[in-house]
Amino acid sequence: MRAESFVERITKFSERHRQPLFGSIAIITLAGLVSVFTIGGGTEGGLGGFFPFSEKQNDSQDSLIAGQDGPNSTDDEPGQNSQGSSGSNDTNKTPGANSNDSKDSKSDSKNPDGSPKTTAAPKTTSAPKSGPTNKQPVTWWKPTPGMTWQWQLVDLPIDTRVEADIYNVDLFDVDTSTIATLHKQGRKVICYMSAGSFEDWRPDAANFPAAVLGNNNGWPGERWLDIRAINVLMPIMEARFDLCKSKGFDAVEVDNVDGYTNGTGFPLTPDHQLTYNRRLAKAAHDRGLAIALKNDLDQIPELVNDFDLAINEECAAYNECAALKPFIDANKAVLHAEYKTELDRFCPISAALKLSSIRKNLELDFWRQTCP
Repeated sequence: MRAESFVERITKFSERHRQPLFGSIAIITLAGLVSVFTIGGGTEGGLGGFFPFSEKQNDSQDSLIAGQDGPNSTDDEPGQNSQGSSGSNDTNKTPGANSNDSKDSKSDSKNPDGSPKTTAAPKTTSAPKSGPTNKQPVTWWKPTPGMTWQWQLVDLPIDTRVEADIYNVDLFDVDTSTIATLHKQGRKVICYMSAGSFEDWRPDAANFPAAVLGNNNGWPGERWLDIRAINVLMPIMEARFDLCKSKGFDAVEVDNVDGYTNGTGFPLTPDHQLTYNRRLAKAAHDRGLAIALKNDLDQIPELVNDFDLAINEECAAYNECAALKPFIDANKAVLHAEYKTELDRFCPISAALKLSSIRKNLELDFWRQTCP
């Protein structure tokens, strides 16, 4: 026998109790609502079987979707899945709540029209410009024509009683107390050193490589230097200038700076000498020392602007004193010494050229004569 449906049972029940038609309809409606709210109970009969969103049907649809696209598929249109159900579609979730948060984060870098947002470059702060410094320019003494002088390199101690504006003494042999005494007397003091020859008795003699030592220059234990090796020699000379400065000297005399005119044993040229001499002058000035050009008469026109005074030996004896005139014209002192020539022969020349002239013994002890 066919089983009566739920509707048929309700109809018979209505007829049995003689209910009006609208009462039956109300009962049927009430039964349908009850069926809706009992879907979660898992009933298979009744009106629950007619609704497409019952739990059993939705479970099967979700299982199919999960097998094709994974649990968070974003291929469906917003608000529906591939079956058109209103089940758990990830597009209805709050952004950032699922495993696609990284995509949501990346979308923040775009404008609403899809164009990439531009990020302003970080501001850079330029380094502050350096303002004026308190460093004072280096200055040095500038001796002028007419100054008197004394030249003593041997027979120590130095005789400080000689009436002279300038004393020229040895760099290594004279101590600081002597220099201080001369300064108290109002004297200027020049340190003597050889920049163009090697002297085997000097305390820094071991600093000179054998390769830069040339022929003997006529004095015992002394040899010409190869001034082409300027990078070897300048550190040695600069160390001497530092010593000169630290002792309190006002200027430096660099001797033997005309090797290109002598038999040094090296093929020196005038250009080699100019380069070397100018390097010496700059090193002295960098330390606040005046510097005297010793002899090298032929290059005076080219070097007068680099040096602060000249020191000459025997220009009267060799009739060369006129070559010193560029220094006088530049208002720079020329300290001149003769050895064998009598005063009456060179003093008139000296007076005419405004040279500071004296007569000395060749060994340069304390003895001297001055022009009347």
